[in-house]
Parts: sequence; structure tokens; C-alpha cells
Amino acid sequence: MLGVIVSVILIHSCDPAATSVTVEAPSEVIESEILPHLKELADDKYMGRMPFGPGDPMSVAYLVDQCKKMGLQPGNNGSYTQSVPMVEITSTSTEPMTIKNSSGTKEYQFGKDYVIHCQKTVDAVDINDAELVFCGYGIQSDQSGWDDFAGIDMKDKVAVVLVNDPGFGGEDSTFFKGDVMTYFGRWTYKYEEADRQGAKGLLIIHETNSAGYPWFVVQSSWTGPQLGLEKESVQNGADIKGWIHLDMAKELFASSGKDLSALIKEARTPGFKPVSLGSTMSTALSNVYKRDASDNVIAYVEGSTQPEEYVLYSAHWDHIGVGAVVNGDSIYNGALDNASGTATVLAIAENLTQQENKPERSVLFTFVTAEEQGLLGSEYYALNPTVPINNIVANINVDGCNPNGRMKDFQIVGYGHSEMDDLAAVELEKQGRYVLPDQEPGKGYFFRSDHFNFAKVGIPALFGEGGYDHEEHGIEYGKEKKAEYTAKNYHAPSDEYDAESWDMSGVVQDAQLYYNIGWQLANSDVWPKWNPESEFKRQKTLVD
Repeated sequence: MLGVIVSVILIHSCDPAATSVTVEAPSEVIESEILPHLKELADDKYMGRMPFGPGDPMSVAYLVDQCKKMGLQPGNNGSYTQSVPMVEITSTSTEPMTIKNSSGTKEYQFGKDYVIHCQKTVDAVDINDAELVFCGYGIQSDQSGWDDFAGIDMKDKVAVVLVNDPGFGGEDSTFFKGDVMTYFGRWTYKYEEADRQGAKGLLIIHETNSAGYPWFVVQSSWTGPQLGLEKESVQNGADIKGWIHLDMAKELFASSGKDLSALIKEARTPGFKPVSLGSTMSTALSNVYKRDASDNVIAYVEGSTQPEEYVLYSAHWDHIGVGAVVNGDSIYNGALDNASGTATVLAIAENLTQQENKPERSVLFTFVTAEEQGLLGSEYYALNPTVPINNIVANINVDGCNPNGRMKDFQIVGYGHSEMDDLAAVELEKQGRYVLPDQEPGKGYFFRSDHFNFAKVGIPALFGEGGYDHEEHGIEYGKEKKAEYTAKNYHAPSDEYDAESWDMSGVVQDAQLYYNIGWQLANSDVWPKWNPESEFKRQKTLVD
């Protein structure tokens, strides 16, 4: 496996001039600069750092206070905060989901069998005998020549769709990028497409391997208060959106006289047409909603010679608050996700402010809100930047750090998109490490953190972490630790800092890497480029 990885890196290596070393990073990031921030933000008193929740103003106040103490400049026209207006909607099931077909009538249980919510600011939603239509993967793309809604008017109908995209699990790596999830595979895309199609509702069939997370993540993430940027497209969109458990889907299709396995195969075939399930669905929700704002925290170190050019670090400070009780605990602390990343970026900022010689370019730090609710804080920033987007050289996004000790590898999520991969490879070699391309490309992690919104507006981004090839225990140990976190702690109350089980040397190792890459970019004339095969590209830069 490692031989293959090395060959990929050699083939992909770019012009050495693009990754030339300019100035060695002048300092080392140390554990004592990271751990206090991590422990503070992961403390129960922050109540899981849910935007609009009791931990929101506390989290923002802490970050602003730290930025001031470090001597960082306010990053939004004299302010350290950027208000992100959102709407919070709490949907409560008032009637169970009832399915009717020729086999009879069956009621399903909210949470156990399905999870739905409403993104519209309405007091109540009633779905009465809406026709269920299997719409494959819920994709409509003229560019790809794919239309899972061909020939059907979705008005008053509920689309039932598969998670991921048609290429996942196939043998053709060029078909929807094979096992590399495209944006068509993300739930966010499917929500958006249901709105565009005028559907009454959308139900995504959950399957752990294809989704990239187990059912309890759906239960914890899509129940309780849900945040969104208020948009006209959402207000005019589907009444309900959500997920159904795979077991429920199997029962639904069987009772409708349909073979789910056969339809999945058909849905992976060009020319697929939507299939009515001969079933209707009824349910009801009540909504409580409020409009409010959370804050992005923004600060910067001004560059000494090229202050109008920026290297951008990002980390989301939020998590999912208080939720269902698991083993006696209801606070979803988010120690790894993402107190660890926020603490790491704070430590990098502190190191920069302590340098006698300031970086040539400015370095911008954004601690964004509402990542867990759909990357909302970074989306708002990308649409309402505090500095010109075209002046931002690159983004280094830190979302979760490695708590399992020092690693030989560094996994780059979305490997192959830009020259940021090569810049990372140069600095990794100095650490005695190697680049590991995305090991779970089918889970769509490239679309699941804030760097994605920066990439969408043309900023080359780096997102990754060490974690597979442990210096002492090897690859299998690293894989086991990764799988253990996803299965037990991801979006669960157990994502807490534990001094006995956490080995901070891995967090420090990656923090130093992020610092070194940022320092090189901040002291050079390099503008990383998107690779030709990437769907992202910069429209214009200062160097054009």
C-alpha cells in the first residue's frame, strides 16, 4: 500500500518552484499553548457550544478575549466579530409517519425509524397521503447528463432517495469519480435539489457505509434545534426533509411490492427513471422558530511587506449542544470536534504574534460558527468576506486533530485538488512524514468542513490530519482508533477530553505542520493553483 502511495505522490508532484522553501518557521508550537484552550472550550459549562444556545456567547467571548490578549488585530472593520444572521427552527413530531399501500397501513416511530424536520418558518406542517416516489440518488445535472427526476412533476410528492452517488461501490473510477464522493452524494445537495424540483418532501435512505456515519449520528444531528441561513429557496422549498432507517426502507419497498436491491442497481444505470412506490405518506410537525445571530470571530496579524495579501486559517468553534442522554450524559462537548481545531489555530496565532519579525503577508484567523448545521458560518463569510476574496492566497482549515500520538503520515482530504498538497508534502518531509491521500473518499469529507465554502469561491484549501500510520504501533492501530472514534464518539456526548486516553503529541505534531505551511505561504510570492482536473478554480488574483 505504501509503495502505491509514494508513486502517486511522485507522479503528482508539481513544479518545485511552486513549493520552494523561503524562510524556516521561527518557533515551535507546544502542548501548553493548545491544551488550556481545548480543555476550556470542551468544558461542560459551554453546554456543547451550540449556536443560539447558552454556550454561544460564552464561546465567542472567550475567543475574542484570547485574540485581544495575543495582540491580534480585529478582522472586521475594527471588530473581532462578524454577525451571522440565522433562523433556528425546532420541529416536533405531532403525528407518527404513516405509510399506506396495498399491503395495508403501517405507523413508524420518530427517531427510531425516521428523522424529519422543516426548514421553513411556518408554525406547522401537515403531509396528507403524499405519493412516495423513488428518485434514485436525487441528482439532476445537465453537465453530467443525469436526471433522477426525468419526466415527473414532484409537486405534492415526497422523493425517496439513496445517500451518496451512483459511482460509489462500483468498479469504474471515472463514473461519478467511483468511490470518491462527488457533491451530488452529499445530503446538502439532495436537500437543495428537492427544493429545486418543487417536491413536497425528501427522505434519504440511511446506510452506514454509504453515508459515512451510523444512524445515531442522524438521530443526534437532525433532532432538536436546526439552524439555517434564511434563504428564499428554502422558504419556497420542500415542507419536510430527513432520513429513514435502512430497515424501514426495506420494509417500505417490500410492502409496496418493490425490490429495493434491484431498484438500487437500476438507479446506478444511466437512463434511470423515477419509480412510484404505490404508497402514500402522512405525518405532521409543529415548529417553533426564532431569528437571531451567532458570530464568526475574526482577527489577523498584519503583514510587514504585503499586508493586502492574506493566508487564511479557519476552524469552527461550535458543536451540537445538549441532546439525547447517552450513558447518563446529555452534553455534546465536541472536544475533538472541534475544540481541538479551535485550540490549535489559537496556538498558531499566539506563535505568530510573538515573533519579532512579522510575516510578509497578513495572516487571517476565522473562528466560524454553525459548521455542524451545514457550514453556515463559513458560507456567510465566503459570501460576505471582510477582505477581498481574491486577495486570499490559500486556506488552511483545522477541524479535528489527532489525539492518538505521533504519526508517520498526514491524510489530505480531497487529495489532488490543488498545489496545497505539494506544499504540505514539502513540510511533511521535514517532519519525516509522508502524504496519505484520502483514505475514505466515499464519505465525502471534502464537502463536510468549512474549507469547502472557501474552495467554492476559488481559494485553494488544505484539510487533513495525521492518524493512520502510528509511529510506534503502525497502520492497523491508527485505523482502529479512527474507526473507534467514528463508531463511539462522533457527535456523541463521549467526545470529551480525557487526559488518560488522549496523547497530545499528535495534536502538537499536526499543529506544527499547519504553522509551518502557513509561515511558508506568508513569506513567499507563491499563489497555489488548482489542478486542471479539479472542479474549482480561482477566477482572479492579485498576481493575474
